[in-house]
Amino acid sequence: MKAKHLLVVIAAAAAAAGLSSCTGKAGIEGTWIQPVPGMEGQVQGIRLDEGGKASSVNMATLQYESWSREGSTLVLTGKSIGNALTIEFSDTLTVEKLTADSLVLSSPARTLRYSRQ
Repeated sequence: MKAKHLLVVIAAAAAAAGLSSCTGKAGIEGTWIQPVPGMEGQVQGIRLDEGGKASSVNMATLQYESWSREGSTLVLTGKSIGNALTIEFSDTLTVEKLTADSLVLSSPARTLRYSRQ
């Protein structure tokens, strides 16, 4: 009886894991990088931590602070730091593609392609 119950629990856990990977919701956490335009060998990107914390990778003037996701919509918030001026921002993007090693985000003005670091 215990073995049968354990098998049911394992099967349910496996089904839940498979369902969450199919929706694409699981797996967006991590460090995502892209080449820096015009700077061969340099990368920049975003780190998305569990719990909605975000940070920038090699971008001193664009500091991501938080993120949230609802379906295919990803919202990134943070601060853009310029000469004597810091502006808070919220960037709403569409998750076009999410795989184990690739993230493609888009907005009407641009498409961003990242690789998992």
